[in-house]
Amino acid sequence: MIWSLIVGALIGLIAGAITNKGSSMGWIANILAGLVGSFVGQALLGTWGPSLAGMALKPSIVGAVIVVAVVSFFLSRMNH
Repeated sequence: MIWSLIVGALIGLIAGAITNKGSSMGWIANILAGLVGSFVGQALLGTWGPSLAGMALKPSIVGAVIVVAVVSFFLSRMNH
């Protein structure tokens, strides 16, 4: 369980760095984006590529980028 949270945080951190939104989200949001993104990415793209803590890394990162982009889009809309 702890290992999944750590890997989820790293996936969320990578997705935040790719989208330039990670520093404004915080650690909890990065972990959630990584875990939710992992689920979304594997559901859409399958479980190919290297895997850590039961999460396929490449589809998980793509899914997390999608989650971060969608969440940041809606948050920016709510603030304006």
